[in-house]
Amino acid sequence: MVNPHAGEVALVVNGERCLAKLTLGALARLEERLETGSLMALVERFEGGTFSASDVISLLYAGLAACGWEGSEADLAEAEVEGGPMMAARVAARMLAVAFVVPGDGNDAV
Repeated sequence: MVNPHAGEVALVVNGERCLAKLTLGALARLEERLETGSLMALVERFEGGTFSASDVISLLYAGLAACGWEGSEADLAEAEVEGGPMMAARVAARMLAVAFVVPGDGNDAV
């Protein structure tokens, strides 16, 4: 079961329902991987709709790996994501959003 208060989202990859979550370690590795300078630059790309497919893959991989997914980022790039690229982008954006929601700040329903 997905716990959005813990920053979890669900994604179906190759027919398997997986949990993904951006831990601090995952966020640090993601920031380094994307060479954004800050996570806010990544957030701004998603908010502005200027993210790339590579951003989506990297973001999803960071969250999946943090929850024990055993594939590589290359495996994810070749995987079948239920709902296609649009669903993958939505899940990536949701995961990024819930990673920065502070419970009780009025933004719980991101």
